[in-house]
Amino acid sequence: MVDFSKLNPMRLLQPKTALKTKQSAEVAELKREFADHPTRGLTPSRLAAIFEAAEQGDLLAQCDLFEDMEEKDGHLLAELGKRKRALLGLAWDIKAPRNASAQEEALAADIQEILLSIPNFEDVILNMADAIGYGYSALEIEWRNVDGAWQPIELEHRPPRWFTIHPDARDELRLRDSSNSYGAELQPLGWLVHIHKAKSGDLSRAGLHRALAWPFLFKNYSVRDLAEFLEIYGLPVRIGQYPPGASEQEKATLLRAVVNMGHAAAGIIPEGMLVEFKEAAKGGSDPYQAMISWCEKTQSKAILGGTLTSQADGASSTNALGNVHNEVRRDLMIADAMQISGTLNTLVKMICHVNGWVTDPLRCPRFQFDTVEAEDLALYADAIPKLVDVGLQIPLSYVRDKLRFPEPDGDEPVLMRNEQLPVGLDQELLKGVIHKVDARRAAVLAAELPAPQKFTPDQQAIEDLADKAPLKSPVDKAAIESAIRAATNPEDLEVRLAAVLDGADISEFSQHLEKALFAADVMGYAHVD
Repeated sequence: MVDFSKLNPMRLLQPKTALKTKQSAEVAELKREFADHPTRGLTPSRLAAIFEAAEQGDLLAQCDLFEDMEEKDGHLLAELGKRKRALLGLAWDIKAPRNASAQEEALAADIQEILLSIPNFEDVILNMADAIGYGYSALEIEWRNVDGAWQPIELEHRPPRWFTIHPDARDELRLRDSSNSYGAELQPLGWLVHIHKAKSGDLSRAGLHRALAWPFLFKNYSVRDLAEFLEIYGLPVRIGQYPPGASEQEKATLLRAVVNMGHAAAGIIPEGMLVEFKEAAKGGSDPYQAMISWCEKTQSKAILGGTLTSQADGASSTNALGNVHNEVRRDLMIADAMQISGTLNTLVKMICHVNGWVTDPLRCPRFQFDTVEAEDLALYADAIPKLVDVGLQIPLSYVRDKLRFPEPDGDEPVLMRNEQLPVGLDQELLKGVIHKVDARRAAVLAAELPAPQKFTPDQQAIEDLADKAPLKSPVDKAAIESAIRAATNPEDLEVRLAAVLDGADISEFSQHLEKALFAADVMGYAHVD
């Protein structure tokens, strides 16, 4: 990890020395190397020697072994792939520090744009996840000045075999250098090194592959033994019989016929000779397959925390157990994401530091994976109204966080509840008036109502609206009131009002009535709330 306190600020003003970070000599020499294959003839004693050398700082053979393991064991590769690719499904964001100012919020947005501009940033995360198996992953950074700001334009993954460990600092990764037995120190600001602790311990022993190597070895023995068993006992034994006095040429002809019958299933023999097929020796492949199965289950447990999310497990493969194992696998994903986000925070600090955007490292923006899982929407939709009805006070922010609902952006339209309207009122009219008007318009309308004189304020406001109903033609209001009181249903009321208002201009009156109905409805909701 970069120690920013030890970097010379004046050096950062010299991009050719501070940001020209390619270690060309060492890297060019390492590019000419070819990996060995320690898995050829691997034995328990050889494996132990490889691990012992790694503990003393020589990681070369161990890294080559780990690479061979992923190439030769399809099950191991598939399980590791599940764990690594789970990180690619997580959304991420750059968060401003706590109690951030407007300038800090803007800086967080700028940093996010810089990271998004890195080509295939998903590959950067996947390459960093390589440290789950090896214990570390090193990416060399290439910087470029874009519009006056230094930005990382490429993070190139370097093979783990390129590195060694300093014997005095067991967790200090160095670039292997033939001229220096301790290796070359990694240039500041030139590398992003992710140390992943699959288990506690020195860096040489922190990778998950250390635990996977032994099942890999035992599985190789079992696969080899199974192949030999099938080769020897998978085909019936063929015995050729020749009569007394047969010549050497006749014997050779018989032998060729026996061999050909095994591969070509056809052959010819002289007259008087016989080929007999004997039943294969009694035996089975079950012990070898049992050992292979045990090794693969052990690998699955080490990588994913269980077996039921990776392969069938006989009678115990139930949906309930599978869900439990998947929860364990999710815990591993969250733990991996937290470690990788910590290293990416170092990259964020590098960007802020080289550009002089932040003087206090504690006020730097931070990289964060979104590992929060949305709760069961149906469960909360049923429970929350009931809890609110009994008086439980639930903060709105809590519900948004649980259900992963964002805050509305300004005047962005929002969904509203479709209330059941009273029988007898114009349904379409009230829907258009009530549900297409936001809370602010309702507040403005309520504020324009006359001041209360009697009753409650709400009642008085409605009374005043009714008294001020405009009618351009002389209409007997008492007749209207009598028609309303005498009506037995909405259809009867419509007939009676039509008779009373026959010939009157009620266009302005209708508009006033619509506003009054809307105001009454808004006041009713406000009173209930």
